[in-house]
Amino acid sequence: MAARGEGTCSAGGEEVEEMEQMEEGGSDEGDMEEEKDGGGESRVYVPGLQPLEPGEELEMERSAYRLYHQCQTGAPCLSFDVLRDGDGEGRETFPLSMLLCAGTQADTALSNRLIVMRMHNLHGTEKDNEEEEESSDSESDEDEDVEKKPQMELAMVPHYGGVNRVRVTKRGEQSLAAVWSEKGQVEIFDLRSQLEAVHSSTAMAAFIKQNKEATPLYSFSGHMAEGFAIDWSHKVPGRLVSGDCKKNIHVWEPREGGASWQIDQRPFSSHTKSVEDLQWSPTEATVFASCSVDQSIRIWDIRAPPNSMLSANEAHSADVNVISWNRAEPFLLSGGDDGLLKVWDLRQFQSGRAVASFKQHSAPITSVEWNPVDSSVFAASGADDVVSQWDLSVESCDVGERADGLKDLPPQLLFLHQGQKEVKELHWHPQLPGILISTALSGFNVFRTISV
Repeated sequence: MAARGEGTCSAGGEEVEEMEQMEEGGSDEGDMEEEKDGGGESRVYVPGLQPLEPGEELEMERSAYRLYHQCQTGAPCLSFDVLRDGDGEGRETFPLSMLLCAGTQADTALSNRLIVMRMHNLHGTEKDNEEEEESSDSESDEDEDVEKKPQMELAMVPHYGGVNRVRVTKRGEQSLAAVWSEKGQVEIFDLRSQLEAVHSSTAMAAFIKQNKEATPLYSFSGHMAEGFAIDWSHKVPGRLVSGDCKKNIHVWEPREGGASWQIDQRPFSSHTKSVEDLQWSPTEATVFASCSVDQSIRIWDIRAPPNSMLSANEAHSADVNVISWNRAEPFLLSGGDDGLLKVWDLRQFQSGRAVASFKQHSAPITSVEWNPVDSSVFAASGADDVVSQWDLSVESCDVGERADGLKDLPPQLLFLHQGQKEVKELHWHPQLPGILISTALSGFNVFRTISV
């Protein structure tokens, strides 16, 4: 039986209207691909390859996860980002902690929130040793469950309008969030007071008492429509790029003082339809990539506006929804409405041919991201309610004999994760190796599989 626990949740700016939950272990729906046949034997279930029979249910295989938690924040957060903390790099010792920034998509514009959340005391799926597992001392077990109960603090401020996408960065001592909202504006928020609140009960009490609406440091209304595409530069602190549903892209240059930006009113405008995603180059300060409903992926240099310098005009056979730029290799990853995942070598980009293409998802791709510490590994999510993990370094000869039903799977496919409904976005944690966070209409999952 999975241990259930309510997180320690505090809401800034208002009293909590419904209890947000943080949960350890599996769900009733099941989060791994295993089912039992009529004889009671377990067999592997591959999403999309075989339908479940009436009355059949999936069961989570706990041994396939090193860590698994789920939580909810009331209204769904369809976009989020990971805030780097000061606790060090490469942390793998339990318990773990993390900071996230997210924005809600509530039923009414006035009910939305910009949230900073701190999850901590996150333990793995297995007990530390067999002796603990075999212990018959129920009182000791109960004490241990309390000690290992996951915790979560939320610092929320009201935000008028649903949050389409949120991205965070550090600029000096500032932690900044760029927010694309449904009201057609891009806003920049300073997260200092929210970060203080999730780390201190005294600061949280003062934060709640203030009950202030989110006030941006800066906002831009120059886009002619709302949008989703936004990204902070890796090389120039405070440099931003934003794209809208009317095909236009604007680059933001930070001014001295940290509270304002210079935005060129002439947009980058080679796309013919909505710009869906943007990614700055991790190595070149002036270069970024974009993808669009016009089925193209483009590479731009801000020194040569307003047209792109490279393009793959028919990158996918349908809308290109998301892209991710590899931090160590000259590769770009893309996902489209055609359900395809494609890997592009930027040294051969102008040829218009991807160096790898995978069709495992049975619905549009909603998010893709390279692992920040392993340049051959990436993750993707789809509208088929599946999160997939891949490793390009694996070849057919590296894979041994597979069970029936698995022989046709790509050897690069490491893992298929289920259990969420309408997965919208995922991110690897840059400081916690192998930890993946995904958000959906049904809430957040935080997990690490045995594959990564």
